[in-house]
Amino acid sequence: MEAPKENEVTPIVEKKPIEKKSVEKKPKKVTEKKVKSRDDEGRKNTLSKKSGLQFPVARIHAALKKGRYGEHINKMASVYLTAVIEYLVAEVLELAGGQAKDFHKTRITPRHIQLAVRSDLELNDLLKDVTISYGGVFPNVPTAVNSKGKKKPASSQVV
Repeated sequence: MEAPKENEVTPIVEKKPIEKKSVEKKPKKVTEKKVKSRDDEGRKNTLSKKSGLQFPVARIHAALKKGRYGEHINKMASVYLTAVIEYLVAEVLELAGGQAKDFHKTRITPRHIQLAVRSDLELNDLLKDVTISYGGVFPNVPTAVNSKGKKKPASSQVV
């Protein structure tokens, strides 16, 4: 190109807009949505709701902190302990409900809980030192009393 002379006017060249190169958008990674801090009705989402439990995780966490079981208590430890307690209660109530049904009752009493716990080997082992108030005693009849075998002749009789 030649350099323009002093008196010469340079023509204005229309500038074309710069075309943007089409950049392909990367698909977003599908991740689980974070649970919002409030539900649709405006109530707070509790740790119990987030973990799918019925028992109160916050109350168990507070009891662990108050009991001074450790300097720091992890929230997940509280969730785990709450889940274990909820499972054990459900197990005992299921067995006690079966005992109540066997006696043709609609209400579970301490007696039904006692019979349910003592008849289950694992629960009996777990709760062997526990006294259930108004539970009564577990009927434990030895097998020697139940057997109706031949009576042995008295040894003092002379034949």
